[in-house]
Amino acid sequence: MAEQFLHGTMWSDAQLPAAVAAATSWRGVMRELGLDPANGGTTRTIRRRAAVLGLDTSHFRGNRSWPDAVLRQAVSESRTWEEVLAALGLSARAGGERTLVKAHAVRLGLDVSHLGHSALHAGNSCELEPRLTHLRRAAESLAAAWFVLCGRNVLFPVEPDAYDLLVDLPDGMKRVQVKTTTFKSKDGWLAQIGRRPYSAGNNARLVPYDPEIIDLFFIIDGDLVMYLIPSRVVGGRVQILLRTYTQFIIASAGGLMASRPPRGCVIPAGRESYDVPGMVPGPRSL
Repeated sequence: MAEQFLHGTMWSDAQLPAAVAAATSWRGVMRELGLDPANGGTTRTIRRRAAVLGLDTSHFRGNRSWPDAVLRQAVSESRTWEEVLAALGLSARAGGERTLVKAHAVRLGLDVSHLGHSALHAGNSCELEPRLTHLRRAAESLAAAWFVLCGRNVLFPVEPDAYDLLVDLPDGMKRVQVKTTTFKSKDGWLAQIGRRPYSAGNNARLVPYDPEIIDLFFIIDGDLVMYLIPSRVVGGRVQILLRTYTQFIIASAGGLMASRPPRGCVIPAGRESYDVPGMVPGPRSL
């Protein structure tokens, strides 16, 4: 029987099977043996000994809410990935959860060839539903699409920069910062147009963008109304009430969220200029 002496604590191979069986993670094994779970070197020693002894760790969950054994059963008894997720108590709408489960199934070498397509792909009905929770992710694509529909060339920076888009406008290249808001106060949509300098904990206060490095703000509110505001107009500000900038409304993509544009989403008519240098009125609805 091999015995180990680590940091003042004695344990033996005979103790490992019970510790592994009682725990759901390697940190749990460490606690069962009275060892410090935060000690990486000791944890590696424990793992090596468990491997030598051929101990079963398929019930370990790590940071998951389900062990490998439950995943094996869920995959074998299900017909679609949606059923697998449901068996694990996960939401089929969370794309990240599905990717995680599939990755673990591949790691375990499970046969998933019998898992067919979901009902979403099996029938003619479409169950996709756009949600404002994804607006921030979609914003740059929406902004770029509007500029392209206006016949302009759009570039994305290959590395993180102060601007999100570089747009070829009639009066030259313009640096565009894209912002969104889903917060509606009693007075209307409020948009943050400041930036947060890097700090430990990311809790630094918002500061304005330098108008020398940003030319335009492309802002999309919770009704998917789009604003194109020159940075000089909002210079020094970190938050604006969008209802006071209706003269800079350029379009609405509200039809993407519903069968008809939201009520109250009216593009001001009869305007001669959009107050954006070099810009001409473009399409008003996507």
